[in-house]
Amino acid sequence: MEGLQRCFVLHSRPYSETSLILDIFSEDYGRLTLLAKGARRKRSNLKGALQPFTPLFMKWSGRGTMPILTQAEPISISLPMRGYILYSAIYVNELVARVLETNTPYPVLFLDYLNVLRELAQADNPEPALRRFELALLHHLGYGIDFLHCAGSGLPVEDSMTYNYREQRGFIASMMTNQLTFTGSQLKAIAARHFTSPDQLRAAKRFTRIALKPYLGGKPLKSRELFIPRSRSTEK
Repeated sequence: MEGLQRCFVLHSRPYSETSLILDIFSEDYGRLTLLAKGARRKRSNLKGALQPFTPLFMKWSGRGTMPILTQAEPISISLPMRGYILYSAIYVNELVARVLETNTPYPVLFLDYLNVLRELAQADNPEPALRRFELALLHHLGYGIDFLHCAGSGLPVEDSMTYNYREQRGFIASMMTNQLTFTGSQLKAIAARHFTSPDQLRAAKRFTRIALKPYLGGKPLKSRELFIPRSRSTEK
């Protein structure tokens, strides 16, 4: 590659006695796995920089499955994440690492990722930011669902009507009520990515979990285990 690239470390793990394997999200190259040689040495100038939630300029060489990191320098200090907010940010990182294919550019999604970290760093309630990012991620994956029209009739959804979600079709007006049922008001909030009530947030979470499940497969997200001791009302 030529020049420095804006990046974030999603996850790192030890490799040999002195090195690290990094999962990163870069602005122009998407998700990559890099080898950071010597990054675990006490005198390494990389040791403190290769942390999640720290905006970095990075450079690497090689085209194999694991290019070699050649340069990394912080753009700014790490975005502050504490407690429940930290767990939410870890969830975002795991979602990106699990869902995105490697070596596929997502420059607009990179900005969505940067925005969700900024929102989380300033949030008292992380739920709206998480839902907006999940919906942005689905959009960039090519998940195209019309939230504003009934897939059966083509008519605009009505606030008080109920609609059942049909995979690859959309939302169809129905009197049946189950986990796939949403009101028109909830669908409008999801489409706008703007949530003014707890009910709309719960509906958005229910939808994104349904929609993301095929991309995640049967393997559970490890970050969700961090929320087990907490009540269901605070589960991400």
